[in-house]
Amino acid sequence: GVVAVIQKDAQFLVIRRSQHVVAPGKLCFPGGGIEAGETQEIALRRELQEELSVKITPQGKLWENVTRRQTRIHWWAASLCKGSTPVANPHEVADIYWMTREELLENEELLEGNRDFLKQC
Repeated sequence: GVVAVIQKDAQFLVIRRSQHVVAPGKLCFPGGGIEAGETQEIALRRELQEELSVKITPQGKLWENVTRRQTRIHWWAASLCKGSTPVANPHEVADIYWMTREELLENEELLEGNRDFLKQC
């Protein structure tokens, strides 16, 4: 999978997962699966378009880990393209937030892999 780490000032763009996806109601960075034939960058762009209706520019890989479910996740720094404002796709995203590292780490609903990322990077 791929994850977009988008920052504005000292805040990160995070989502609350909808009730229709794995780990419903949890907070996490936006992203998703890599489909057959996709590069990480293409998957990242597609996932952010699907989840949040935004165009992004991948800026570089930050980290890689394997989740407790044995899924390899590629963490990418990314920026929103000019004029892109996140709008939640209700099938995948319940809410959109801008949160600081401290707010995320204090939140009990943050997915553990996201917590690991924030502690490592």
